[in-house]
Amino acid sequence: MKPSDFDYLKVIGKGSFGKVLLARRRKHGGYYAVKVLQKQMIVKRKEQGHVMVERSVLLKGLQHPFLVGLHFSFQTPNTLYFVLDYVNGGELFFHLQREGSFPEPRAAFYAAEMALALGYLHSLDIVYRDVKPENILLDSEGHVMLTDFGLCKEGVAIGEIMHTFCGTPEYLAPEVLQGHPYSPAVDWWGLGTVLFEMLYGLPPFYSRSKAEMFENILYAPLQLPSGASQAACSLLEGLLERDFFKRIGASRDLVELQEHPFFASINWDDLLAKKVRPPFIPKVTGPCDISYIDPEFTLQPVPASVNDRCQAGATSEAFPGFSFMNPVDSD
Repeated sequence: MKPSDFDYLKVIGKGSFGKVLLARRRKHGGYYAVKVLQKQMIVKRKEQGHVMVERSVLLKGLQHPFLVGLHFSFQTPNTLYFVLDYVNGGELFFHLQREGSFPEPRAAFYAAEMALALGYLHSLDIVYRDVKPENILLDSEGHVMLTDFGLCKEGVAIGEIMHTFCGTPEYLAPEVLQGHPYSPAVDWWGLGTVLFEMLYGLPPFYSRSKAEMFENILYAPLQLPSGASQAACSLLEGLLERDFFKRIGASRDLVELQEHPFFASINWDDLLAKKVRPPFIPKVTGPCDISYIDPEFTLQPVPASVNDRCQAGATSEAFPGFSFMNPVDSD
């Protein structure tokens, strides 16, 4: 594959190393999200390892209904391209901001789909580490899709330990903030923060002051405003448990969450098979409908450089083995 195999239609997101574009494959007409990364920036910040981990996690994501999957990756001398599932139901964050908070059944549906995705990653010894509403997308049918695997950590068995620090403070687990060793249980804390925000409209230890928020996450008692059911409160207390050995999910991972009363109404097999009708179905007319994507992105011009005319295959040494084609897409 090469850049000119696609028509680049719109900017639909951006990250620290480049942009995400809506693109149409010229030969077959399928729509994809293409993440375009500038090699120079990545090498300058010594992030090559993260990028290669992201690629390897994306390859595994194709096997799960609630993870964004990788169709192709290729490179030119200056640029890396990830060609991903295109999801246009909008960020969970976008819908949450619009509605303020979600009723419990809707929050339970999203939390359950996210839990399945996280449990699947954990079963492959991958810790996601970056659970936050901006990384949770809805597809056009209203199902959850987790995206952005640049901060994943591979090869972490349940109970194993990682010392790296990253992420957005609102959603960071206390053990990460303190630089202590941590385990896949950080993802269950992250799920707890997102569930809290879905139910109450703000993250659990939120403060406008970053320093105060750090303090709150480490020491403030968890306050559960009234309005949520007993089951919801019990789950939030279990997920937002500072001692990660005691946190729900710490010993038996996903199974512990599945057994919790908050999810009593969920049929997990049907949910995984996408047989459960989502509580909200985005009103999108088709793949080119970008009404749920932030105009902050879509109003930006598509950068001319994405059509890098130089030959694919001429690569810088930092990214050997980057290129990939999903066999399903290879015709």
